[in-house]
Order: sequence, then C-alpha cells, then structure tokens
Amino acid sequence: MAKSFKIVFLGGIGEIGKNMTAIEYSNDIIVVDAGMSFPGYNMPGIDYIIPDTSYLKSNRDKIRGVVLTHGHEDHIGSLPYFCKDIPNVPVFGTRLTIALCQHKFKENKIADNHLNVVTEGDIINLGMFRIEFIKATHSIAGACHLAIETPIGMIFHTGDYKFDYTPIDGKMTDLGRLAELGNRGVVLMLGESTNIEREGHSMSEKNVGQSLDYIFSENMDRRLIIATFASNIYRIQQIIDLAVKYDRKVAFSGRSMINIAEMAFKIGELRFEHTDIVDIDRIKRYPHEKTVIICTGGQGEPMSALSRMSRGDFDKVTIGTKDTVDLSSSPIPGNEKMVLTVVNNLYRLGADVIYEALHEVHASGHAYAEELKLMLSLIKPKFFIPVHGEYRHLKKHSFMAQSLGIAKENIFVPEAGSTAVVQRNGIKAGSNVQAGNIYVDGYVTGDMDSLVLKDRQHLAEDGFIIVILNLLAMTPGNEDNFYSNVDVITRGFHSSDGFTPEVREIVKGTLAQFDFDKCDDTAVIKALVRKSLKKHIFNKYKQNPMIMPIVLDSE
Repeated sequence: MAKSFKIVFLGGIGEIGKNMTAIEYSNDIIVVDAGMSFPGYNMPGIDYIIPDTSYLKSNRDKIRGVVLTHGHEDHIGSLPYFCKDIPNVPVFGTRLTIALCQHKFKENKIADNHLNVVTEGDIINLGMFRIEFIKATHSIAGACHLAIETPIGMIFHTGDYKFDYTPIDGKMTDLGRLAELGNRGVVLMLGESTNIEREGHSMSEKNVGQSLDYIFSENMDRRLIIATFASNIYRIQQIIDLAVKYDRKVAFSGRSMINIAEMAFKIGELRFEHTDIVDIDRIKRYPHEKTVIICTGGQGEPMSALSRMSRGDFDKVTIGTKDTVDLSSSPIPGNEKMVLTVVNNLYRLGADVIYEALHEVHASGHAYAEELKLMLSLIKPKFFIPVHGEYRHLKKHSFMAQSLGIAKENIFVPEAGSTAVVQRNGIKAGSNVQAGNIYVDGYVTGDMDSLVLKDRQHLAEDGFIIVILNLLAMTPGNEDNFYSNVDVITRGFHSSDGFTPEVREIVKGTLAQFDFDKCDDTAVIKALVRKSLKKHIFNKYKQNPMIMPIVLDSE
C-alpha cells in the first residue's frame, strides 16, 4: 500500500478561474472540478481559456471520476472538452450542477450518460477514495464541500463557500458535521482564498433582498431592469418574489439567463407561476411600472443584454427616463472599466442607475477573513494548502493558517503545474507537471502561439497596411507605369489624404537602391519595403501599423 498521496494543481492557482485539481493515490486519480476562465483584453478573438490536461491524458487509465463542487463556469466550463479528450469518465455533482453540465454537453453534442446526480450527504466510492458531499452555502444552489477519505487520511476540500446564517433556501452549512470531521482528524485541507483580503464577515444574501425590496418600493412608477449572474438562482428567486409582491410581470433577457432559469425551474430550484413570467418580446405590451426585466450584463460584457440596451442596439428594450437599472453584482477584477462604461451609457439614456457603490445590491458568495478563520478552526487540518486565488491571496491565507497554529512547514503554497506529496508525517513538493492555458477560439482548441495573440493585439491597436507591388509591370524610367502598379490598402489606420502617393514614393526610393541583377528574392524586397515604410510612418504619424507587402512577380 502506498504511503502517500499526491495533489496535482492544473488550474485555479495564481488566478481566479479555471479550477482543476487532481488527487492521486497509487493507481487511482480523481479530478475535482473542470473549470474555465474568460480572456483578458490582451487576448483578442479568444472565447475562453481551459486548463492544459496533458497530465491527465497521459494517466487516463488511472482516472476514476470527476467530482464537481458546484455549477459555476470556473468550475464546470471545461468539462465538455475534458470529456471529449478523456471519454467515459463518470462525473458527479448535485442536481443543478449536473443540469448545467447536461446543457453544455447538449451544445457540444456529447453524450451525457456518464453524468451522475448526488445530493448533499451522499457518499460515493471511486477507487481508493471515499467522497462525502457536504452542503455548502454559496451564490449558487447545490454547492458542496468535499470530505475525501484516503488510506493516508482525510482530505477536506472547501470548494467555494461562505457561512450564511440566513440562506435563501433555508439550508445552512452543517457546522456540526464540519466540527465532527475536524475532531476525527483531517490530514489535509484545501481552502479557497478568494476574499482573504476582505475583513470581517460576508453579507447574507437576505440583506440583498432587503435592499431590493427598498428599490422596488421606491420605484413604484418606473420600470425596473436588474442585471445579475445567470447562475445566481437565489438572487433571481428574490427578484421574482418581489415582483409578485409588487404586482409586476417578470421577463428574462440574455441567452444564459433564459436557459438557466428554465433548467432551474424544471428541477425545482427556482419557483414561480407561469402567469408571472412574460416573454421579453411582449414586454412592450405592459406599462413600465408593471414590469421587471432580469438580465445578464452585470459585468459589462459587450454582447450581454444590458450592454446592448445601454448602447441602444437592443430592439426589444429601449432605455429611457422611466427606467431604473440595478447592477446587482460586483465587478470581477479587471471588469471595472467595462461596468462603468455601461453605467455611463445608461445615465446618458436618462435612466437612474443603482450599483454596488451606492447600495447593498450584491453579496459575495465567497468567505471573508473571519469565515476563513472559522473554517480553519473547525477543520483543524494537520497540513494546509490555500487554493482558488491569485498568488497574493494564497500567501495571505497561508499566513492566516500560521496565525491559527498550523506550522509553517505544514503549509504548501502551490503554483500551476506544481504537485504536493503528502504523507502522514510530512508534506513536500513533488515533480512539476505540464500545466497552463489552452485557448478556445471558435471551433479551434489548443495552444495559441504567442505571436498570434501579439499580431491580433497589434492589428486591434494600430490597424494594418497592405502594399501590393507588381514588379514585372514596373519598367525602369517609366514613372506612370511604376505608380499604377503599387496598390495601397489600409484598415484601422488614420492618415492624411495624400497617404497613398507617400507610400508610392517611399517604395520607389527603396526599390531604386535595390540591385535586381544580384538578388531577386521577394522576401528581401518585402523586408526592405516594410522597414522603410515602418520608419516613415512612425516618424510622421507616430503610429505603428502592421505592414504587409505583397510582391507579384510571376510570369
């Protein structure tokens, strides 16, 4: 029998998103979560990013199953790609989590017969692992902590969580069960670190409900448009309940919002009467003060319903002076500028806008510092690994663990691709594995050459110029013939009206110095033309477009 188990970090380490962790004991591997992340501004054309699963592919025969902590995109978004690469692996999650996965599998034309529903309190066996799903409070229904029993001892994975003592569904975290596990003895705890920098306790979701109630009561003669995460079923439920209370019809807007609301209703996670819901296409038939629109776009996503409304290019809803718009979510780091652009646009259209800086319109689903301390105190792990956060979050969480009595040598701060080897009496770094980003670009999935991304950025920021040269038609001393055979095409580049003649003069001067008898290599000609044009354009216009010479020299 093996004397250690190994934790392999494939995503969600040093970043927010793309969560994926493998736990390996002898010849058995289980995978916890299979998430994705969204591209930054410096990744034009990329749809989303998934973890590199090369290590799992090379060990596919050892994989006994995938266990999902909850249904957010950063925990299930890459599952269809994982299951395409490594088929027939059983997947386990709670009811809403699996329903969301089924929808993803349908979109990707993958059979979902290996998806299995569990409920809080269930225990499953995968190889040498015995896994208990424990109810967690988070911003989505069906979130779970994982208690993973191994021959070496218990691993406790927090997943994403908060301690909400007044949850919307009335189901509190079983603190007694957590304390029981801690008293029994936990060898290793993997603890999420997202909100380590926020002091105190996170706000209860019910506080948001009270703020929303106030917003409804203060806007009795106005239409309400509320943007939130499509997966935040608890928030959506509160909005629907308030709409019924204030005699308003509800319309859903945004593809993900509509899809998730339908799924949640079918499985009983979202409750409403069909008479309370109207199609967004029919919303104009009702008075403004009798409607509320629940939509996507709280993060300022350019193609979301709210962003399109704010730009005035959403034909179903026209924003005006009789609208109050509530952004019931806090910006994900990096999205602040996009969110404020939407806010500014909404104000320009005459709407009143409510966002987190003004009201308690959002409650985080992640534990604040005091809750993280409570979790560590309940579980009392011998070894601790902070996960789910940028590197500074992980370091600060490790400092917190030390302040609560966990020895520094018993704490491992991971990075993407690192592994931790855990024995009963020690934890140490193992050999690194291949890890990183796989980019999804339309139907293309794989490693994206950094030069491709750099070229896309270059094109987006500076535009491009194409210079077409027909060398065979350029006879020496014939100026008219020369000029007529240099074509210039520009896109995204701002220049003076006389730009094309300028380019022709530069090209003419460059070719005049070129000895065609000694060298007729078109690659050399292109390089010379590109270099001379680049220098001229930067000196005169202070711009740096991509320059693409095309040489036609065929007989």
